[in-house]
Amino acid sequence: MRKILLLLYLIPCIPALAQDTARYKGMTINLDEHVVKAKRIGFDVNGFIQRVEEDTTFYRAFKNLRLINFTADNDIRVTDKKGGKTLASLKSRTRQVMKDNCRSMETLEEKTTGNFYNRKGDYNYYTAELYANLFFTKGTVCNEDGGGDKGSLARHKSQLKQLIFNPGKPISGVPVVGNKVAIFDRNLMRFYDFSITSEKFTGTDCYVFSAVMKKNLSGVDRAEIVYDELITYFNKETMEIVGRKYSLSYKTLVFDFNVRMNVEMTKLDDLLLPALITYDGTWNVPFKKRETAVFTAKFFDFKH
Repeated sequence: MRKILLLLYLIPCIPALAQDTARYKGMTINLDEHVVKAKRIGFDVNGFIQRVEEDTTFYRAFKNLRLINFTADNDIRVTDKKGGKTLASLKSRTRQVMKDNCRSMETLEEKTTGNFYNRKGDYNYYTAELYANLFFTKGTVCNEDGGGDKGSLARHKSQLKQLIFNPGKPISGVPVVGNKVAIFDRNLMRFYDFSITSEKFTGTDCYVFSAVMKKNLSGVDRAEIVYDELITYFNKETMEIVGRKYSLSYKTLVFDFNVRMNVEMTKLDDLLLPALITYDGTWNVPFKKRETAVFTAKFFDFKH
């Protein structure tokens, strides 16, 4: 009995390793023990989350691809609904060449299966077309001013870029789900568990900001959000993004989608650049057949 009383007396003196919490704009954020220790010696939780909200390094990293020479391995597979059977595919290696502020692309290797292209040589699948518009260069492009093509594909490409580059913010022009991606909106925060942890990502010490959909949401509440999870890895020293993981899904009687993406970053001198992008998703939208696809893009051999 005396031993039990002694333990009860000593428990308050034992350093706690349990998670702590912080508040930001009405959001409750769970902190692991490593972040709690960092907070005690000056880590600014509110400043960090504000950086997450306002970060532009991720967007700049993809823009930086248009400034340098690089090689890319492209692997796109369109599968059946269950993902077990490949219906069409493309494997290629491409090389972007910069000269006099102009960029062009060489196809070093390419192999396709199925009906990846139609008889005119155009892409038969929407995912492939979007991939090409994001990562392939057609002809020679010079003195880019941030403008772009017009039309439906360009609009969807712009919206896809917003999902990739500015996660957590509303997307204009997207009916039904445009405002449901805004995880920092006060009306949507309550559907997520937020946390900051300390982890290694591809060998780099990182602060990790996570927004994960709460478990056991009702059907009504689930219909209010699109992100199942959004996890971002920040280099502790530079606070640049070194990786990001997404999981998005939504379902109505008219359309549905379920998509997962992972992105890893690298650097060439001071330039932050994407090194690896993986995608696994299915879309079912009006006026198009359901499309399930997987792709991997690897970027390397960067040179000024």
